[in-house]
Amino acid sequence: MSVPLESAMVEAAEAAEAKSPPATTKSEEEAQQDSIGEKTTEQEKLQNPPKSKRSWRFWLVFTSLCLISFISAVDSTIVTVALPTMTRAIGGEKEYIWLANVFVFAATTTQPLFGQVSNIFGRRYPMLISIALFALGSGITGGANGVAMFIAGRTVQGLGSGGLFVLLDLIVCDLVPLRDRGKYLAFMLSTAAVGTVIGPIIGGSLTSNWRWIFYLNLPISGIALAAMFAFLRVKYNRDPSWRHSLMRVDFLGNFIFIASTCALLFGLITGGNLHPWSSWRVILSLVLGILGWIGFHIHQAWFCKEPSVPPHLFKNRTSAIGFVLCFTSSMLLVWVVYFLPLYFQAVLGASPMRAGVDFLPYTAFVVPFGMAAGGYLSKVGKFKPLHWVGFALSSIGCGLLSILDETSSKARWVCIQIPVAGGTGIVMTALLTSTLAALPEKDVAVATATYSFLRSFGFVWGVTLPSIIFNGQFDSRLDEISDPAVRNVLRNGQAYSYASGGFVHQLPSETRQEVIRVYVHALWAQWIAAAAFAIFSFFLVFVEKHVELRNELNTEFGLDEMEKPKADKS
Repeated sequence: MSVPLESAMVEAAEAAEAKSPPATTKSEEEAQQDSIGEKTTEQEKLQNPPKSKRSWRFWLVFTSLCLISFISAVDSTIVTVALPTMTRAIGGEKEYIWLANVFVFAATTTQPLFGQVSNIFGRRYPMLISIALFALGSGITGGANGVAMFIAGRTVQGLGSGGLFVLLDLIVCDLVPLRDRGKYLAFMLSTAAVGTVIGPIIGGSLTSNWRWIFYLNLPISGIALAAMFAFLRVKYNRDPSWRHSLMRVDFLGNFIFIASTCALLFGLITGGNLHPWSSWRVILSLVLGILGWIGFHIHQAWFCKEPSVPPHLFKNRTSAIGFVLCFTSSMLLVWVVYFLPLYFQAVLGASPMRAGVDFLPYTAFVVPFGMAAGGYLSKVGKFKPLHWVGFALSSIGCGLLSILDETSSKARWVCIQIPVAGGTGIVMTALLTSTLAALPEKDVAVATATYSFLRSFGFVWGVTLPSIIFNGQFDSRLDEISDPAVRNVLRNGQAYSYASGGFVHQLPSETRQEVIRVYVHALWAQWIAAAAFAIFSFFLVFVEKHVELRNELNTEFGLDEMEKPKADKS
């Protein structure tokens, strides 16, 4: 009996030992803890990788990008003040509408093409070609002795600007991780904002010597071109065959896109200016443009192997809403830039140069708000709160602009510019980052080009839509002006072109007050419309989905530092 009992006890002990975990020594426990600590550290590094130090080559490239952003912004606004003088000098009064807008046609329509080309041939050569075209166009326009040469020069300059609009943002995306892009885009936005405001001031001072408006671009473009040629070395997957690379370009799709966009722009720009909106020319061009766009997207979805505007960009709700907000925010930006100076001139009687000075508070506040938004985006990594705050400020600011009249004090119109500027700075800094957050890095080029196009297209609507509202409201109140001669001068959309302090102040006192009251009412109507678009954009933000911003730069187009391998000392 004793032997089986002992045997059973041994078997039970062995079974218990098999079930219980083996005892660990102190050294083994420490090793396990070290292993867990290493895994935790690795996870923390993945979530918050250490900030890499930017090389001197990076800062030279980024400084050149800011310089190009500055001259592009100056050029886009400097011409508006001096254009009447230029038109008279070259005898182009009848072609005024084309002298003013051929640049917009060329710059807007080619942006998707530049995005696709930069994906195929890399960023360096398209950037060099864009700067060269901008400089060449500036030289041709500055030396123009007739309408044809002026239009040719502005067309070439617009082609270069179209490439610059895309590549400025795109190269920043190549050099900086998604989470940090807001800071650098904000700084580049600040240089553009300064250029946008000082452009009219420079243009006003150089009106009598208008050719220097374009000649000034040459030395600055030369510096930027030399810097980009020397230091912009961005890696990309080089195709060994140039013929194969050219075959990858979607020539048919881009042709359809350019033709249809030109038709749309023709209708939007000539409607209410050269032809009434009911004209068959305007209606036909708009219809053809819309049909062309439909055909273009069908081609991109079904018949194109490497589309310049891939349909899947719009299938993600966050990126799709980002594109819509890009359009509305760009429209609101130009809306304010064009019509707030009109208030200063038509209602307060300021000269064009003085109106530019009165508009300086807007620029002064765009910059700090944009920089703060970029810092928040980099630190916190959340873009939806910035969109909400930005469009809320824009809604409040545009609503407050509607209360401005001839009795408003300087303190009032200065303070009202603060929320408007704050909304612009915050939104324009955060939008591109949020749009790209939901897309893979391989789509950065085409997505940035699409974003850039919608931004430029929004600029066109930012002039067209408020002009329709303003002119319609002004014409509806013409009966309030007692002088029939003044009524005839200002009717049919001419009120905007005559909204200068010189014209208003030369009128008799009673007629002047009547004209100013009509201007105030027309401005009130279009500011209410601007506030409505800002509120609409605010509610669109609710549709966005929060996407984690990538901390690491995972792109095949990063900056090639071309570092020499260290010598082996062994």
